[in-house]
Amino acid sequence: MPIDAPQTSTANARAFAPGRTLRQGAKVLPEHARGHNRALVLQTLFHQGAMSRADLSRETGLTRVTISDLVAELIADGFVAEIGVRESSGPGKPAILVDLDRSGHRIVGLDLSGSDTFIGAVLTLDGNIVARREVALPGADDLVATVVELARALVADSHAPVLGIGVGTPGVVDDHGVIVTAPNFGWAGFDLETALRRALDLPVLVANDANAAVLAEYTFGGAPDDVLLVKVGRGVGSGLLLAGQPMRGSRFAAGEIGHVTVGTDGGPRCACGKVGCLEAWLSVPSLTSRLAEASDPAAREGVLRDAGERLGIALAPVVGTLDVSEIVLSGPTELLGGSLADQAVETLRARTLAPSHDDGVRVRMTAQGQDIVLRGAAVMVLSGQLGVS
Repeated sequence: MPIDAPQTSTANARAFAPGRTLRQGAKVLPEHARGHNRALVLQTLFHQGAMSRADLSRETGLTRVTISDLVAELIADGFVAEIGVRESSGPGKPAILVDLDRSGHRIVGLDLSGSDTFIGAVLTLDGNIVARREVALPGADDLVATVVELARALVADSHAPVLGIGVGTPGVVDDHGVIVTAPNFGWAGFDLETALRRALDLPVLVANDANAAVLAEYTFGGAPDDVLLVKVGRGVGSGLLLAGQPMRGSRFAAGEIGHVTVGTDGGPRCACGKVGCLEAWLSVPSLTSRLAEASDPAAREGVLRDAGERLGIALAPVVGTLDVSEIVLSGPTELLGGSLADQAVETLRARTLAPSHDDGVRVRMTAQGQDIVLRGAAVMVLSGQLGVS
């Protein structure tokens, strides 16, 4: 796929950066060449680890002179470090190894999708969490002030230069970090990204929480280039990657599957006022409440299978239209794993064309647990600031 030059301005740092296809896929304009090559070096080191300058030249297709120049520049900027010499097995001077300086900068990630808390973390460039804080969900008048104070506390915890702040939030978010609508917070047309950037004087990137989560699954969780992540919490949403690129839709609402009607047979009333929404069956509050009312294990099993069937009904047209190979579930494992996921797979198989291979679409739980949005927020910063994903 084509690799665009990285964008360092938060106003336009929106294109998902180079994926795992590292070689140049299209002609790069001369004015973008240096930024492209710089991102290519960082991307290669990020995924493949320490190597010599000669190794980098072979892997990227760039000349040794260009690599030497870029590595010197990246060392001066604090993003790359020499880490010693390779053990030599023959004559000649041993090669000096360079790598991404993975501890030289920090990223602050914020997850605003919790039902009763905001969670934040300080992460390394590898996505490892080194400090964590959480605060109780505030009242509507204190939302932004609480987010700012949480971010400030995490910046103070970083003990290294902060590359940027990534935020995953519920709601529909446009390409500039403006919250188009987030009913739970009472936000409509609110420019959260600019508000935070002005308050914190750091690069800030804001995205929908499910869209952030799918980036984490792609970069850190081994997801394929075509993947749909369904995030289940207070609501139900999804993030979609096709050919390693995020799909946001013409109105930035791609993946808003929670209010897709999945039943014409009645069912629980949704918070939006409609009957038959996926969220009314699958959201954590709704599912937990229905399980609590179940009289015995068989009834609980029925509740989970019912929810799994509704999920399969919602996903079947997506799978049939886009031919995604993997669906990842993010949320409480005790609810989504097991019977619910099994029934979703059964429903998908019944409602889509039989695949030409035996496996069909794969449905699995994420292994990243509650940190997935935080780590996705880190990917947003890596992509926007360094061109790394």
